[in-house]
Amino acid sequence: MARFRFGDLVREVKEKIDRENNPYEYFIAGDHMDTDDLHLNRRGTFEGSDVGPAFIRVFHPGQVLYGSRRTYLRKVAVADFEGITANTTFVLESKDETVLLQSLLPFIMQSERFTQHSIKRSKGSTNPYVLFSDLCDYEIELPDIEEQRKISQILWAIDDTRQEYKRMLQKTDDLVKSQFIEMFGMPGSNEKGWGLTKLSDCCVLNPHRPRGMDTTMLCSFVPMPAVNERGIVDPSDWRPIGEVSKGFTYFAENDVLFAKITPCMENGKGGIAINLKNGIGFGSTEFHVLRPISEKSNPYWLYIITTFEKFRIDAEKVMTGTGGQRRVPISYLEEYPISLPPLALQEQFAAFVRQSDKSKFELKKALDELNATYKRILSEYLG
Repeated sequence: MARFRFGDLVREVKEKIDRENNPYEYFIAGDHMDTDDLHLNRRGTFEGSDVGPAFIRVFHPGQVLYGSRRTYLRKVAVADFEGITANTTFVLESKDETVLLQSLLPFIMQSERFTQHSIKRSKGSTNPYVLFSDLCDYEIELPDIEEQRKISQILWAIDDTRQEYKRMLQKTDDLVKSQFIEMFGMPGSNEKGWGLTKLSDCCVLNPHRPRGMDTTMLCSFVPMPAVNERGIVDPSDWRPIGEVSKGFTYFAENDVLFAKITPCMENGKGGIAINLKNGIGFGSTEFHVLRPISEKSNPYWLYIITTFEKFRIDAEKVMTGTGGQRRVPISYLEEYPISLPPLALQEQFAAFVRQSDKSKFELKKALDELNATYKRILSEYLG
């Protein structure tokens, strides 16, 4: 295999648009791109949006978009429509497809070795970034073009299957929300006639840590990456309470975690904290905690409320702060209007959710195995 510099294989496309004469309908911002997902699942429209002056870079179908800020997030996507992105998102393409297939480029950029190179070359601490020149001296050994074509076909086939598993997971989530609406009506409405109250009357928000906790006792430590957009909270990192009790958010078994910071909130991060070590958890300060009240509310009912798109869109409207540090204030949760159904009905719904979670577990297990195969092939052939 021949060895190449990334900069000899790939060009940064800097096609610029005059924003006063912009023919494009859509734009892509950093939070429209998902970690480890080559597809653009969301997009913004210029009409009715306050889009900053940095959005001047044109992209076309087939070109690769790469988020140059916080590159540890591994935001690499292949455009399937025309639009505009900010000048902080690189638009990339192969210089010569007889040397490097365009279809293989995104996989090279998703490899662990490429990611580590990008992270090491990043500048700044709060919002680290790379320049295209920082990527140019990355070296890779490329097989011949026919071998590239075979590798690309295998990886895209795996990606297609991964997308199908994700669609099945989404359908399961949609079914749960449909059941919620059938039983309780839309969150924020009084369709079933139980009256409206505040969410803060249905749960304890950001409960205080109990005094006198044994600081030597182990608990689950849950940083933001340990919570995903499918409601899964990973409690497997055990640490002494004394190590994490200061500077982190306290929660307990069956509490609901709600990511309050952008883009985690918009992306749907959150879940129910279960199987915590000794029933105790500490985690990111960027979580709001919703604790169900005995004889009044169920954690599954509470969590599903937070997953509805309207709940998150309304939360986004009241976020405070700027840039990547915008957060949902606790007042939004405190004042959110909600109809409180009988606890027995909530528990009936919780049983339905738990059954759905069993199906999701099997799908997630299959997806994890596929992801492991995907990463192994990336590592073996592309670093």
